[in-house]
Amino acid sequence: MSVLLKKQLFSGVTQKELAEQIEAKKKCKNKLPTWFNTLEIYYPNKLNIEQTSSEQTAKYKSNLVAGKLLLDSTGGLGVDSYFLAQKIDVIHHCELDKKLSKIASHNAQKLAVKNINFHATDGLLFLNNSSEKFDWVFSDPSRRNTIKEKVFLLEDCSPNIPKKLELIFNKTQNLLLKTSPIYDIKQGLRELKYVKEIHIVAIQNEVKELLWILEKEYSDTPAIKTINLTKNQTQIFDFKIYQEKEQSASLSSPLKYLYEPNAAILKAGAFKSVGNHFSLYKLHEHSHLYTSEKLIDFPGRCFKIESCILYNKKAVKNLKLKKANVSIRNFSESVASIRKKHNIKDGGQDYLFFSTDLNEQKFVIHCLKV
Repeated sequence: MSVLLKKQLFSGVTQKELAEQIEAKKKCKNKLPTWFNTLEIYYPNKLNIEQTSSEQTAKYKSNLVAGKLLLDSTGGLGVDSYFLAQKIDVIHHCELDKKLSKIASHNAQKLAVKNINFHATDGLLFLNNSSEKFDWVFSDPSRRNTIKEKVFLLEDCSPNIPKKLELIFNKTQNLLLKTSPIYDIKQGLRELKYVKEIHIVAIQNEVKELLWILEKEYSDTPAIKTINLTKNQTQIFDFKIYQEKEQSASLSSPLKYLYEPNAAILKAGAFKSVGNHFSLYKLHEHSHLYTSEKLIDFPGRCFKIESCILYNKKAVKNLKLKKANVSIRNFSESVASIRKKHNIKDGGQDYLFFSTDLNEQKFVIHCLKV
């Protein structure tokens, strides 16, 4: 029976509020296990939970900072502040939404965190009025406008970080900025200055966050760091933007092994850099699939090639695969269209990559995961 249909169970708590708390807590089970497993936590609405960092990405952020004083200028539920507080002596958590600020403060008490100060105010206004110098400022601008529509340019987010950089760097040397995972890196470099590092953080091969480290007066080429956090390992690949521009890719027909870079590397656009770093050959300039004669440890998926065929209906039929994992790279048809046309169900041990070869012919690589 629905909680909403039952009689009021707790004095001062409506059944609607209770139902909302139960639903919100369920959403935190995997994303925020520390909160989920702590007694007397109060949960905000679903949108706040969806927008907050996961524990995995918050822990990663905490390894990027150090010092005595940090301002979390867009504190939200306080997940990032909780983990940043494990590396910084004192955190000032600012949240414009008074109710959310109160929730974050209450939860910090239940989590036994004592070095976070909560302020229900605009973070950059707090920064402007403060007489202190901060080791770091952290900001995760809201990506929704006044009518709750999603926005994508930093200048349309709140706060407008590009416009506020002078204010920020009057009070700190270091800014850690979080942006949407779909935000364009080249656009970010156009909108921002002093960019020292860009961290592309993926979890289980899905990009979750772009993190920008800005250092006052920094003028060298930014380093791009790609991180894919999996259940078994952390895949890391770093490069400089100029390296990607200056290099050329070595091309080859498929050899013995096939490699597909993880989502963070693909987001970074490190197509030539990753191949050359691991001495791999690309199958085509635009395919972003790689091959080698010997198996290597690679930041992505690795496969043993079983066969390669030119793409036509008869050749695919002769593979005699009723079930396979289908991917396309530099190929004109969609995965859904391929499945329907060749009656291939999803799943199984076999992998089919539909792509274009060096002679601009469509072909299919049948392989098994290593």
